[in-house]
Amino acid sequence: MSMVLDIRKAVPGDAPAACALLRRSIEVGCKADHQDRPAVLEAWLGNKTAANVGAWFANQSNHALVAEQVDGKPGELLGLCLLNQAGKVALCYVAPQVLRSGIGSALLAAAEEQARAWNITKLHLHSPASASGFFARLGYVNAGKDTSCFGLECDLLWKQLDAGACDTGAGAAARKRFCNCSG
Repeated sequence: MSMVLDIRKAVPGDAPAACALLRRSIEVGCKADHQDRPAVLEAWLGNKTAANVGAWFANQSNHALVAEQVDGKPGELLGLCLLNQAGKVALCYVAPQVLRSGIGSALLAAAEEQARAWNITKLHLHSPASASGFFARLGYVNAGKDTSCFGLECDLLWKQLDAGACDTGAGAAARKRFCNCSG
């Protein structure tokens, strides 16, 4: 599928469309993870309201991005990503109908660029199992299992943005599991 996208900073006015995208992505795109278990799905979707999404977008310590289609269906949001100043990628979701089209990679690259502008050298995130391979292909290292804030067992992933920050000295072997340095 070829389309023209605009990846831009999200604004609070994007919240209703972004919330709908989040909810659909979780309900449909993450079905393998929640397996239609009502308790898990309700917990995962519980804070995905237009009001909350708008507040996340308005929060100055967050950098929220949306991918918007500018051809075909102009203005349609197809993905979103939210980075906070603690280096956490809190959200990275793509509309189910455009999975594996490069939108998620483009959003994450833009978030990583902002992280570098904030002088953040390491990012981390919780990923459901179905998305961990995507993040691994983009250089994120799996540090093991963790439970997300909504109760789903997820992979804790991280990525060193400044490879020069890793050393190859005595402590390097102990950190190998948690560092994607080539040394």
